[in-house]
Amino acid sequence: MRNDPPESGELEILTPRLVPLGGLRAMPVRRTLPQRQRSLIGAWCFADHYGPDRVATTGGMVVPPHPHTGLQTVSWLFRGEIEHRDSTGSHALVRPGEVNLMTAGRGIAHSEVSTPDTAVLHGAQLWVALPAAARDTEPGFEHYAPAPVELPGGSALVFLGALAGRTSPVRTFTPLLGAELRVHAGGVLELAVDPAFEHGLLADTAAVLDGHLLAPGELAYLPPGHRRIRVAAGAEPARLLLLGGEPFGEQIVMWWNFIGRTHEDIVGYRRQWQAELAGTADTLRFGVVPDYPTDWIPAPPLPTVRLRSRG
Repeated sequence: MRNDPPESGELEILTPRLVPLGGLRAMPVRRTLPQRQRSLIGAWCFADHYGPDRVATTGGMVVPPHPHTGLQTVSWLFRGEIEHRDSTGSHALVRPGEVNLMTAGRGIAHSEVSTPDTAVLHGAQLWVALPAAARDTEPGFEHYAPAPVELPGGSALVFLGALAGRTSPVRTFTPLLGAELRVHAGGVLELAVDPAFEHGLLADTAAVLDGHLLAPGELAYLPPGHRRIRVAAGAEPARLLLLGGEPFGEQIVMWWNFIGRTHEDIVGYRRQWQAELAGTADTLRFGVVPDYPTDWIPAPPLPTVRLRSRG
């Protein structure tokens, strides 16, 4: 943990850990959320940063159908293309600078596969926890391509919430912010932000935040109280993802691809998914992903201890 100037309070640097993400050769991703010392930034509860990844070497992204509950997935690319399919019937491509948001709600299944023409894959996969009042909402899918906002020292693409005079139409269930920031080489980008929010800045390339150097893949956490964020670039342009939201204020139980409120919630979700895979379920919570009939991902074994809530 490092100290920031008095106006902005404490700044905490979260370093990523490498995690293999499926595929024959297991594409590596850098995971900064959740961590033992911090599970949430607003309702943001999961952050994977990957690439630039040469698909010929790693096999790219090959994630067969798998389930989710109680969350929204936010897919954002810097380079490459990913094909998304889900059990609501949505079929879409994830492209650079365009957000795909999938609401799992009470339950959904989806697949993510990099397209055959993708040589290099580079981006972020993010999750948002749904509040208790909305966690059983109907599943759905939204796509949005924000126009860049040109600013002194750089630009922004606002894909969730509001920033720099732009507001995204994508629906969220708690107050949130998501934006890609680009800073010109040798430039400084200064932005007014909501002081009621806590914020995280995920560095895609090296950048300087309020005098602190962020290495690629690191996530800087800023507590509520900030009214401005100041990011600078060195000799090369800088790129970051700005994530923010009001403190979530709820405890969640998060395991594998599920978010619930109790250990028993997770046990039930897992049991249901396994029953749907086996064809023995009386009703379908997660449904069927069209045109992907095989190789669905089974749930891993549950731990031998009770899952604990965090928040």
